Amino acid sequence: MKEPNGSTADEINRFKDSVAKHAKGSREHLDHAVTLAWQAGCLLLAERKRVRRLMGRDAWPLWLKQNFRASAGVAQRYIHLAELAPDEATLRRLSIRQSYFRLGIATEPKSRAQSFRVPPLPAHLRYAGRLLVALQVHRESGLTATKRSLLQEDLRPVYLKLRKLFESTNSPARAGSTGSR
Repeated sequence: MKEPNGSTADEINRFKDSVAKHAKGSREHLDHAVTLAWQAGCLLLAERKRVRRLMGRDAWPLWLKQNFRASAGVAQRYIHLAELAPDEATLRRLSIRQSYFRLGIATEPKSRAQSFRVPPLPAHLRYAGRLLVALQVHRESGLTATKRSLLQEDLRPVYLKLRKLFESTNSPARAGSTGSR
């Protein structure tokens, strides 16, 4: 049953289309913000190295205070972002806070962070996450058959070790599973 002259359903669909458009724009803005934070971190790293080389280690905080229009904490988080993420593609689809959390970068001042501290992910999980992101990027970039087989051969030793770990009968994960996949 359709109402004459602009139904409620038409209005609902216009809202839905607007939501989809804004959600896509929001995702693009988030990706761009993380990329810019990572790039700023790379530039801050290079500048810190230059300032320390030319003026000494103690000159860096003064340079930051005079030239960076945010707190030293923000600068430090950008630097950590650049140090811990090999490139901005590893941070794609994450917000800045999610990126900090995944890489174990503290975002709270020390006084508040001590009362509620989320431990950083263990190194093996961070490496696994980076590996998955790298593999996803390679898969999406359309690897040639030769490169794909080389990648598979490079990863075969890791796969075999992990397979043994997951297939062992003493594995707690295996004991609790239902056996279906």
